[in-house]
Amino acid sequence: MENVDLKDRRILYELDKNSRESFTQIGKRVGLHKNVVNYRIKRMQDKGIITNFYTVIDTFKLGYNSLRFYIVYQNITPAVRNEIINHFVNNKLTWWVGSFEGEYDLAVVVWIKDLHEFFMFWEKTLKIYQKYFKKQVFCLYCQLRLFRHTFLMKEDYKKTDREKFEITGGGRKVQTDEIDFKILSRIAKDARYPTVQIAEKLGISVDTVIQRMKRLEKLDVIQAFRVNIDYSKLGYHLFKVNITLNNYSERGKIIKYIRYNPHLIMIDKSIGYYDLELDFLLKDLNHLRTIMDDLSDQFPGFLNSYNFVHDPIKHKMVYLPED
Repeated sequence: MENVDLKDRRILYELDKNSRESFTQIGKRVGLHKNVVNYRIKRMQDKGIITNFYTVIDTFKLGYNSLRFYIVYQNITPAVRNEIINHFVNNKLTWWVGSFEGEYDLAVVVWIKDLHEFFMFWEKTLKIYQKYFKKQVFCLYCQLRLFRHTFLMKEDYKKTDREKFEITGGGRKVQTDEIDFKILSRIAKDARYPTVQIAEKLGISVDTVIQRMKRLEKLDVIQAFRVNIDYSKLGYHLFKVNITLNNYSERGKIIKYIRYNPHLIMIDKSIGYYDLELDFLLKDLNHLRTIMDDLSDQFPGFLNSYNFVHDPIKHKMVYLPED
């Protein structure tokens, strides 16, 4: 486990709030000179704590829907497993691919405009790999509710810092053109991609890039500029908890309570899966048990059962189809 002090944690927190901010702006918030901020970020990159900077894009607003599926393997070898993973990673419409420990082995989220196009891809997949799939579970992915990583600040945070941002299916499609898409493509995998370089690559002015990005932010197509952190190096584990409720109408009350837990980082919403999906970054399994025991005490009789997967290996995450 890597040792990071409170200043490093504050830098990580600020990068998670807006990773496009300059080192000068971040320095003002954490009380450090920009050169020191630069040094500390570079050091955390060298240690693998910071893996990359990325942009959260609500691709629903660009006319896509989202499908998520889980796979349990059988008859598997390491070579075949890697081949299957690469099969999904290399598909231009997949935006999240990860391996888990627990109820299922592989999770894939796909952006789709044409269901038939996905069917053709899935049919091709089954012809090659069906004998390695013991179980396949599909659901429509409807919403991400993402929360700030306030646990980084330990006890030095306010409840207002838990403000969320959302990627929500449905609603009105935003009008965009090829230039907008090319700008989004540049920043999807690198939120700190310089504006000047985007302008040079696309043959447009810097002002045009700035104005278009501001418009996309105002329309909530661009939701946030964030940082990918390898939390295992800080002693945290990701637990995705899938809950079945006795009374679905109580779901909102549970969310209203749990959203202030600083270790909650995401709530997923889907059609055709569990009633409530909560993602936590926690120290260990006992930490999870403490949280779930507290939920059971706070809402007696509401929780039917739960299970979880943990410690994903993230193979791909990009909030924009490579279309």
